[in-house]
Amino acid sequence: MFYWTLRFIIRNILLLWRRWEIVGLENLPVNGGLLIVSNHASNLDPLVVGCAITRKVHFMAKVELFKVPLLKTIITLLGAFPINREKSDRNAIRKALEILRSGQVVGIFPEGTRSKTGALQKAHIGAAMLAVKGDVPILPIALIGTRGFFNKITVKIGKPVYLPEIWAGRPGKAELEALSDTVMGKIEQLIIDK
Repeated sequence: MFYWTLRFIIRNILLLWRRWEIVGLENLPVNGGLLIVSNHASNLDPLVVGCAITRKVHFMAKVELFKVPLLKTIITLLGAFPINREKSDRNAIRKALEILRSGQVVGIFPEGTRSKTGALQKAHIGAAMLAVKGDVPILPIALIGTRGFFNKITVKIGKPVYLPEIWAGRPGKAELEALSDTVMGKIEQLIIDK
């Protein structure tokens, strides 16, 4: 209830304050496990993605956010869970896979951190690995205009990337890097396309 109430309030704030626009919502699978990936240029990005999507999104969030008591309470109520970016965090991976396998949605920023310039950065392979291990499609989302205070925000939702059956085995690092690059390429194309 808290999630949907807060989402309703923030959606209306984004509409009035940032004149936001959502394009491609019809590409969102309505059920089943799903991994959402997006570019990351602003602290506002998780809120924007969560408000644009009509399914609850459980975000992986840096562990440092969970050290602030009030913030920890709020983001935990919103379904976020911590990840330690300094090492391979098996607890975070286990939690993400549990959510995906239960047919829910996990949100992740594959660049690992906010871009200081707004330009896309190289993706880490974690998102690709989660999609493969969870056997779920990846939904690329491009966020445009989230930097700054008064820019219009556009959310572009791409078509889901379904993993080839041959990946039911154990893809290596090269295959995961290729998938990561493919997904970031789709996000880049969404940004470029008018």
